[in-house]
Amino acid sequence: MTPFPIEWIVNQRATPAAAYGAAERAVLGEKEFERAWSTVTRWPGYRATPLVSLPGLARAAGIAELRYKDEGGRFGLGSFKALGGAYAVYRLLARMIAEKTGGAEPTVEDFLSGRLRAQTQDVTVASATDGNHGRSVAWGARMFGCRCVIYIHATVSEARRAAIASYGAEVVRTPGNYDDSVRICADDSAKNGWHVISDTSYEGYRQIPCDVMQGYAVMAEEIIREIRDPPTHVFLQGGVGGLAAAVVSRFWQVWGARKPHAIVVEPARADCLFQSAKAGTPTKATGDLDTLMAGLACGEVSLAAWDILERGAAAFMIVPDEAAIEAMRVVASGMDGDPRIVGGESGVGGLAGLLAASVNAQAVADLGLVRESRVLVIGSEGDTDAELYEKLVGRSGDEVRAA
Repeated sequence: MTPFPIEWIVNQRATPAAAYGAAERAVLGEKEFERAWSTVTRWPGYRATPLVSLPGLARAAGIAELRYKDEGGRFGLGSFKALGGAYAVYRLLARMIAEKTGGAEPTVEDFLSGRLRAQTQDVTVASATDGNHGRSVAWGARMFGCRCVIYIHATVSEARRAAIASYGAEVVRTPGNYDDSVRICADDSAKNGWHVISDTSYEGYRQIPCDVMQGYAVMAEEIIREIRDPPTHVFLQGGVGGLAAAVVSRFWQVWGARKPHAIVVEPARADCLFQSAKAGTPTKATGDLDTLMAGLACGEVSLAAWDILERGAAAFMIVPDEAAIEAMRVVASGMDGDPRIVGGESGVGGLAGLLAASVNAQAVADLGLVRESRVLVIGSEGDTDAELYEKLVGRSGDEVRAA
């Protein structure tokens, strides 16, 4: 592995032996998760995504075991985000209909039958996205029968724009970066009476981002049901923190003090979680957000996610874009007989952190990586931008899958 320049900080606020407490339940509770699990597993096309063992890469990283949760096939949308945005759309509409009728919340089957179309067709949901979240919201809006407007910023690829539009959403391109598109989306939604479906929570806006994270936690539950013993470590992509918080939360609920040490990995130019860990409070990124890992190009932490990660994450680290490119190529090549995997540039963020740390003696010591370590990474997306994937890896995703 290449020794890339990385930084990390061990989280002094972490409480590894503490039980999942009232403060955490106020954000992501067990009862709410059970509802998400029951709902998502009844969607058409649901199946658990593969948890792939990579013994060759584990040996190269100096650990006993490495497992890769491959989200590239999730509902045909190409990423784990299919679980979150669409679930939040469902929850919004179910609450609205129950409040309007004074009855029980409608079921998945009620929506899928088309019986509720008259009550949902005039509702508009909106979101800002780098690509994958917007695709999920648009897919959910089509599935549950409402209108959708998605905002993308200046550097989102045309392929990702087209993928979102294919689900029937109106796509609006805005100037600036991701955080700029979030603000424009919020302003337009307030003017038009639309409902924002965001994976980022801020003061006064928590319910929907928590619904998004409960959807993500379905992925963690699949892992729990498949493996016998908890991993010792899990390396998780950062972004606003939603994925990391959802996984940490569910592992903490089920495994308690046996939960894996969670290391949250971000691009060096989009380091809001790393900076928050240093400051001890939610803090903006110091970089310009100009990172190849577009799905992680977030300048501000989700407050609800931080409420979980502040005590639940063991460490935070930042890596350069080059580390992600190497990770993409390594899993595509199938090291030492490993299965070949198509991992997108944002999807391999956690793996990039592990591989970069594995060749840094101080990082190995500080993060507690030893020969006996059993590590989990989340491959959170496949080749959602096929053209960019081929440019970075040197062959297409279809070629990798066929090899």
